[in-house]
Order: sequence, then structure tokens, then C-alpha cells
Amino acid sequence: MSEAEVRVVEVFLPAEKAADESAWRAAIAGRLGVEEDQVAGFRLVKRSLDVRRRPIQVRLCFEVGIGAPLPEPESLSVSYPSVHRSARCVLIVGCGPAGMFAALRCLELGCRPIILERGKEVAARRFDLAPLLRRGTVVEDSNYCFGEGGAGTFSDGKLYTRSKKRGSVQAIYRTLVAHGAPERILVDARPHIGSNLLPKVIEAIRQSILKAGGEVRFQTKVTDLILHQGAVQGVVTVEGSEMLADAVILAVGHSARDVYRFLHRKGIAMLPKPFAMGVRVEHPQARIDQLQYRLENGKRPEYLPAACYEMAVKVKNCVVYSFCMCPGGFIVPSATENDEVVVNGMSLSKRDSPFANSGIVVAVQPEDADALLPEHGVFAGMAFQKQLETAAKKAGGHGQTAPAQRLTDFLIGRESTDLPKTSYFPGVRPARLDCLLPERMTVLLKKAINWFGRQKPGYVTEEALLVGFETRTSAPLRILRDGQTLQHPDAPGLFPCGEGAGYAGGIVSAALDGIRCAEAAARI
Repeated sequence: MSEAEVRVVEVFLPAEKAADESAWRAAIAGRLGVEEDQVAGFRLVKRSLDVRRRPIQVRLCFEVGIGAPLPEPESLSVSYPSVHRSARCVLIVGCGPAGMFAALRCLELGCRPIILERGKEVAARRFDLAPLLRRGTVVEDSNYCFGEGGAGTFSDGKLYTRSKKRGSVQAIYRTLVAHGAPERILVDARPHIGSNLLPKVIEAIRQSILKAGGEVRFQTKVTDLILHQGAVQGVVTVEGSEMLADAVILAVGHSARDVYRFLHRKGIAMLPKPFAMGVRVEHPQARIDQLQYRLENGKRPEYLPAACYEMAVKVKNCVVYSFCMCPGGFIVPSATENDEVVVNGMSLSKRDSPFANSGIVVAVQPEDADALLPEHGVFAGMAFQKQLETAAKKAGGHGQTAPAQRLTDFLIGRESTDLPKTSYFPGVRPARLDCLLPERMTVLLKKAINWFGRQKPGYVTEEALLVGFETRTSAPLRILRDGQTLQHPDAPGLFPCGEGAGYAGGIVSAALDGIRCAEAAARI
């Protein structure tokens, strides 16, 4: 058999035929100008929906074998080399995507990773969500933000990223698939796993780490660093135990505020950075389907996924944008302390909830936060977040009940006398979000939402609900690190990493940063 001539070809098919492989073959042959029997094999490499075309089209990109079959694809392996207990030790603080992928890379480089996670393993962590959802009681080290897998575990598992220059995004996807993620993430333009499937993937990654000689210690909260002559040599846990290592990768998430505080006490330099805050808006999914797909009969056909949207506008030199849009999803409580209310969004793999939700957030510059709360210094952004979170708690009334307002009432400055149905399980209570938010933020949100409504007529509707508040979009601080060594310039041996350190903005970018930090830690 002769070696295949491999071609890459792009075709468009109507959405209703996008899963028909016989239609694929015919379209490929037509696009290449060959007979169908000359197409010896093909492999889908990218899939995306194009709602601008009528009828709605799916863009499909294939590798095609002409005259002979395609070579077999690269196998996906979960085998990692075993490391001895005497191998170079790297402590990894945090078991989110940055920490887990750092651990896998350490194994590949012959280092022994030990992950220290303040929360619980993913199966036990799920049980701690019950008191949060039903009684409004936050288990402060085990919740939607803290625990195995990090904040992304129960927040949809969105994998879309623009971090193309930080490393191989496909390598991250392949690792996830090798550990049980659905293969569709390898080809979908906007891949996601779903909060119902992601826990099993995370458990499988943990097993890979343990099998190769690494360690994962849960309910092990780090409260201090061990410094010797300015260099970091290990950590101290909440029980007072000291753990020494050759390097420490600090991969805590963006909600580990206690970590920022003890770093500040130790003289570990940080800088305020831009972040964003706002509200979470919820529509009936059917409304978003209608707006995005321009459906004639109002009902989305089964072959189309739940529609999503993405919008951004600059208002008075400030960007207001949609964030973490969850089609067919749920609004969830993401507080980490009992004196606050924080909301976020998530979806299951099928995205079959009758609701669609998205953050609508306003960019906050360090000078904005400092002007409001100058007495907090480098922690002004964190204090700004907390101020809004405690205001939401008070307005909600009890537990994790969240303050809410119809979108139309928010725009005209009126309290809602009643509220539409919501996916937010702890419940909502009418409140003037337009008054709870800082005046500037309210003005910017109103202008942006009105602009969104002009772009998508029907977006502004009494059916839409605003829920307060979306505050944890990213870290308000950046822990300094050298651009070459990735170590803190004043604390050699410490590798600030991932979203909590201010160097990532999602699952994939955090995983890529974890890999980079593991490689840097192995070099010292």
C-alpha cells in the first residue's frame, strides 16, 4: 500500500447534516475535485458552528488521505515514569489545573511532586456543596472554589483559550482525553467538558500522579513559607508541620485571600492588577436560541446546541463584556466565607438546563480600586471585591440567598416587585442592584446592556434576571516573578503560578502555566 497523500480540507455543511459521515465524504470529494472512492480516509480535526450563514452551517476541517489511508493517530497515554522518594522534591500548593499539570510535568522530568490542597478530594468535596446549596452554609475550605480540581471543577470545565503562545493547547486537551474527557474536546472550536464529567477526569489525573510516585495531600492548608537567607525552602501547614523541598510552586486560585495576606507579612512583593466585577444575567435558553439562531418557529432543533453569545463594548474608556457564558446552565454560589454572597455559572455536559447565564462585568483598573479604598494599599482590589460581596450578603437577607433585579428594572432604576424563575438553587430576593453597585459601575453596566440590546434585539427583556454579584473573575493581585526563571525575584525557590498568582485566566492557561513552572523548578 502506498503512503497516503495527506491533504487538509475545509467544508461547510448544513447543521442538520453535520454528523452524517457519508455527507462528509461527499463534501470532501467535491471540495477536492476527486471521486469519492479516491478518498481513502479522513479525520475530523476542527469543528465550529457558523450562525451567520443561512441555513446555519457547520465548518468542518479534515485531514484527508488520497489514494491510501491516513497514518494512525498518535496514541493517548496516561503512563508517567515512576520517581523514587529520593528524587528532587517539588511542593505544589494547590490542586487546581495549574497544580495538577505541574505535577504531571514534574513526573516527566524525574522530579517527585507533592501537592498540598486545603480542600477535599473531589468526591468528598461534592458532599460539602449540599449545605451550601440547601442551608446557605459555606464550608470555608471545601466549596465551589476550594478543593481538588480548583474552581473549574464545578464550573463547567470550559477549555476555550486564547493562550496559544504559552505552550501546546492540544497537548492539554490530549492529556484530559487520556484521563477520560470526551474526545470531542479535541475538535470543537469552543470545547467544554461539563461539571458532571470533569470530576472523574480529575480523579484519574490524581491516580496518575500517585501511581508514578507523587503525592496528593488533602485538607492540608499552607499558612506560611520557610525562608533561609531569603530563599524559600518549604512551607508550614495549619497544623504547624514543616515540609522542606527543593522548590515550591504556589498554584493557589484567585480566591485564596489568606495566602496573599501571609505573603505580604513575609515581605513577598505583589502588585495590584486589573480584574473585573459585575453581575450575572440569566435568560431563558429559548430566548438566547431565538436571538442567535433567528429561528422561524421559535424552537431550537435537536441538531443545534444550546446557543451561546459573547459581547464586549468600550464605554467611557472602560471595557464591559460578557464573561463565562453558560448555555443550558445554572447560576451557582461561589462564596468562600460565610459573610459574603458570590455567584458564578456552570453547565453540565449536555447543556440542557432551560436557562442561559453569563457574567456581565466591568473592567476594574488598580487605580479605580485604590481611589475607592486607598487605606488598603496593595489589597485595595481585594477589599473592593469583599465590599460588594458583603453588601450582597446583607441584601440577600440570609444564607446564600442572592439579591436580584429584573434586567428591565435595573435599567430604569426600580426595585422589582417580583422576579422570574431562576436556576440559582439557594434562591433570590428583590433588591436594587443599581444602588448596591458603585455608581460608576452601574452607569457603565446600563450603557453596555443597552448597547447589547441594540445589537441583539430581544436581549433586554423582562424575562431576564440580574443576580448579584460576579466578583471572582480573576485575581486582583499579581505575585511577582522573574520573566526567565519564573521565580519570585526576592524569594528564590518560590514559583508563583496560575490564575491565583495573576498569570492565567482559565483552565487551559493555568495548566500551561503549571507546566512552565514545573520545567523552571526542575532547572534550579
